[in-house]
Amino acid sequence: MPSVFHALMRPLLFHLDPEIAHEWALKALRNIPLPAAAPDDSRLAVKAFGLAFPNPLGLAAGFDKNGEVADAILRLGFGFAEIGTITPLPQQGNPRPRLFRLTPDQAIVNRLGFPSQGHAAVHTRLTARAHQPGIVGVNLGANKDARDRVPDYVQGIDAFADIADYFTINISSPNTPGLRDLQRANALDDLLARVLAARDKAAEVFPHRPVLLKIAPDLTLTELDEIITCARARNIDGMIVSNTTVSRPSSLRDPSAAETGGLSGRPLFAPSTQMLAQAYLRVEGQFQLIGTGGVESPETALAKIEAGATLLQFYSALVFEGPWLAATIKRGLLQLLEQKSYPRLADAIGVMAPDWATGKLNADNFR
Repeated sequence: MPSVFHALMRPLLFHLDPEIAHEWALKALRNIPLPAAAPDDSRLAVKAFGLAFPNPLGLAAGFDKNGEVADAILRLGFGFAEIGTITPLPQQGNPRPRLFRLTPDQAIVNRLGFPSQGHAAVHTRLTARAHQPGIVGVNLGANKDARDRVPDYVQGIDAFADIADYFTINISSPNTPGLRDLQRANALDDLLARVLAARDKAAEVFPHRPVLLKIAPDLTLTELDEIITCARARNIDGMIVSNTTVSRPSSLRDPSAAETGGLSGRPLFAPSTQMLAQAYLRVEGQFQLIGTGGVESPETALAKIEAGATLLQFYSALVFEGPWLAATIKRGLLQLLEQKSYPRLADAIGVMAPDWATGKLNADNFR
């Protein structure tokens, strides 16, 4: 099937505007019946945040913004799906064009700005699939015009506490002005205190929902220290490392690299993996991490695990490699486990974190 994608589907989709191609992909997943995914090899199973994942691969937020195709995503072989980012009120996001393929670089630039149908519409949709199997997380954001953005995240906890398997607090998108300011120590402490209080109150009625924090890859180590100190003090359940980057490596070849927005895909692999390793060493096992940024193969997936991730997420690679990428990565991971003599994937977590953190390992090792 991957050969069919590269020979037929990808050329067709790449003739379309990227956002229109994305809409076509969503429509296909809504309407084409997919068989259930085959059971996963038990060596790929991991536990994180009090949840049991059949495999570590998750679809990152941004693809299924409004919870339309969560079950189809799981049928493609993902171990979990994260929908969103969802804002309390519907909003259009930034003007088009706002999504750009950097094909020579295997990368994407986006400045979407949280286009969302809002809490009510997405909650109705998730309620309709509530009894289906599979882990579905909800990525929460704030409306662009909100004067105080913290209440928007609290509203998200209140709105989805009955239905989300976990929450992600997205304060690291570069496409909502001022949003990343919430990563600063004082603002972050206030945000986490209020969000976790809302979660704990909801847990009096509904199950306890893990809360994860998604951070940017553009932090200094001092900023990372402050974030992790705050996260540990507030006892969050986990962290996602990382969101898109505003930096532009000199290696980029596509002219669209000059577009404003967050860069994702292959160029993000090295900086996000190094940031992941730095976070892993600082967390000291208090909570678990999801690694995202540049995962596109079994080798890059295992590298993230060895750098400190318990779970993985990807999205941009699907644009270039097709919808069967999760299945391809899982097959390759099993082969790599045998080659490296890991009894289970969980045994690889963090074993190379010091080498990634110090730069001994880098992207050159995976080319």
